[in-house]
Amino acid sequence: CGADFVKVQQKPPLNSPKKPFMRCVSIDGDADRVVYYYIDELEKFYLLDGDRIATLLAGYLKELVEASGLNIQLGLVQTAYANGASTAYIADLLKIPVVCTDTGVKHLHHRAQEFDIGVYFEANGHGTVVFKPSTIKTIKEAAGNANLTEANRSPAAKLASFIDVVNQTVGDALSDMLLVEAVLYAKGWDVNTWQKSYTDLPNRQLKVKVEDRNVVKVTDAARKCIAPVGLQQKIDEIAAQYAKGRSFV
Repeated sequence: CGADFVKVQQKPPLNSPKKPFMRCVSIDGDADRVVYYYIDELEKFYLLDGDRIATLLAGYLKELVEASGLNIQLGLVQTAYANGASTAYIADLLKIPVVCTDTGVKHLHHRAQEFDIGVYFEANGHGTVVFKPSTIKTIKEAAGNANLTEANRSPAAKLASFIDVVNQTVGDALSDMLLVEAVLYAKGWDVNTWQKSYTDLPNRQLKVKVEDRNVVKVTDAARKCIAPVGLQQKIDEIAAQYAKGRSFV
């Protein structure tokens, strides 16, 4: 019934309510991963995973940063497992810098700290938002600055409230859930609107048994295979047959 079950099985838990468009949440056993899901009127299942959470939070933060007029660098960190549609949505539509790093929250957390505000989530729902101490100081000063116009001070105050809700340690499902709820409310979005912000590209994850996994060497955040020689070329040839196709080992 946890977040992994919902993510891997692509279906709701047995005890989940079957009310169309009801916002549902699953977390894992130690409460550091969270995913959302719902069904429509035809009982079709929709998953809103870590990629969706990251784009929702990053998009809202960008709105507030721009409205506040503050000079703050916002960025989003993903892994190779992120859906390509989410990457395109962030980079091309939201115009937010995106970097890709090795799998594992320790890698994502480290890269996110290079931004003034760094958003990172693995597709499995494990992630958070981190703020530089200097950025927190800048935001809180602006939120309390009576000399600023209301148009600038109000979004700064909302950023300050966002900071108070977020848990900047690596993964707090309850805190992340509260952030999602707050942002959906602020934007006036329901789960259907959130899901329709972009369309996921079809994807598949497979496990292939090999005699010695150590002969496989990768680089570029695990997106390119450098050994055995020739394997990456074959992967590229197959992926090239599909629009926006990509594959990695």
